[in-house]
Amino acid sequence: MNAKRAKPTGLSTSLPASKRRAKQQLLTTPIQPLRLSPQFTVADLVDAMKGMSIQARNIGACATVLDRMMRDEARPTVFLGLAGPLIAAGLRHVLRELIAGGYVDVVVSTGAILYQDIYQARGFQHFRGTPYSNDALLRSLYIDRIYDTYVDEERFWETDIWCGRVADELSPGVYSSRQFLERLGSRLDDEDSIVRTCFRLGVPIFCPAINDSSIGIGLTHHRHRCKQNNTAGIVIDPIQDNYELTQIVVQSKKTAAIYIAGGVPKNYINDSIVMSYIFGQDRGHAYAIQVTTAVTADGGLSSSTLSEAQSWGKVSVTADFAMAWIEPSVALPLLTCYLLDRHPPAARPRLHFQWDGDILTRLR
Repeated sequence: MNAKRAKPTGLSTSLPASKRRAKQQLLTTPIQPLRLSPQFTVADLVDAMKGMSIQARNIGACATVLDRMMRDEARPTVFLGLAGPLIAAGLRHVLRELIAGGYVDVVVSTGAILYQDIYQARGFQHFRGTPYSNDALLRSLYIDRIYDTYVDEERFWETDIWCGRVADELSPGVYSSRQFLERLGSRLDDEDSIVRTCFRLGVPIFCPAINDSSIGIGLTHHRHRCKQNNTAGIVIDPIQDNYELTQIVVQSKKTAAIYIAGGVPKNYINDSIVMSYIFGQDRGHAYAIQVTTAVTADGGLSSSTLSEAQSWGKVSVTADFAMAWIEPSVALPLLTCYLLDRHPPAARPRLHFQWDGDILTRLR
């Protein structure tokens, strides 16, 4: 039997010269099969994934953007946006390494991530569970489930109350979430804590939807006590958050964004770019990456592409950006290991923020 592929009857292969050239231009770069080696580091693996396809290539593209971001002599201010069950997934130390290593300069997070970091900093744990649990039984035992992870509801209550008691210590008045989280960080003694590490290193944390979390429950405890005692308390002003974050954007030579999942933190960081017009500035992020599993077809913000953000001016039309549709518990360790290997900690000088209330008096 002739092994040659037969030419289908009537099929012409005589392409015009212009199409032949176009075809040759498209068929120039072969896919590189992944060739593993016992000597491979995680960073080597990520580099090798750049020649593959589908999400492997996308994670490699994200690594390329991170590499250029770190090498940029203009030293862009890097904003880290965090959403999703990252602490429950076991990413607490990974996130801390990004902060302690100087890879990110500003953190914008959901309240749940910061709260669960505080919960662990106070000596409590997340435990292995199963998504096939008897949830009615768990409720009777005061065990909360986060997909396949369990937490102790009674210890959550204690941590809620602790957050509210920290608010009791502050002078009555208006605070940004940054100012309140700084106070929380000062009261923790766990050096593995994200909130504590940010406090110690002077890295500002913003939580634009702090009320939508157990930190917000603690602050509601604080408000209730103030009402019962007819005393003044503290108020977290989200517009002060806007004002403070936008000043960071305006005073930065360049900005870059790393989005883990999406949600409020992603839009909040992007909106700080838009709000900079208030200060007479019009400049999008120079670099951006996002890892997410959100689908783009629903038109939601979490899944909206970084290319779409260019139409809003949130990402520069000349920006270097990439996205990977990979669940963060897999994607983030790969990218963090890549940074740790290719750009060892202290590769960039740390930024210093000097605040006078809600005014950023100096960024150097």
